[in-house]
Amino acid sequence: MRSDCPVSYALDFFGDKWTLLIVRDLIQGKKFYKEFQASGEGIATNILSNRLKKLEKMGVVEWKVYEQLKTKKEYSLTEKGKELIPVLIELIVWSNKFQGNLAVSDYFIKRANEDREGLISTIRGRLE
Repeated sequence: MRSDCPVSYALDFFGDKWTLLIVRDLIQGKKFYKEFQASGEGIATNILSNRLKKLEKMGVVEWKVYEQLKTKKEYSLTEKGKELIPVLIELIVWSNKFQGNLAVSDYFIKRANEDREGLISTIRGRLE
């Protein structure tokens, strides 16, 4: 840890281009390595592997053996990871405010602005 500043602490974990995008993918329901790789941003396999290991070490992500194919890992957010849902919602709202034509529905933005806790609850429910 560089300092006792909370922003610095958060950036030590999430201050790169890929980490929050993986968390976003998990929130959106992706569970498998190939699904993360298929995201539109085009993450390299070595970076994806590194970030998944980092997120696991941080206690944000966990994995289990996929029952249908024992050689496959199924990733999910831990409770600590689910606590990032409001952070991602805030980033989406902020981005939408300052950049048009982003891949976010008007309904999502309206719900985020009018019923943030309900939206968080809905997202958490889908992850259970």
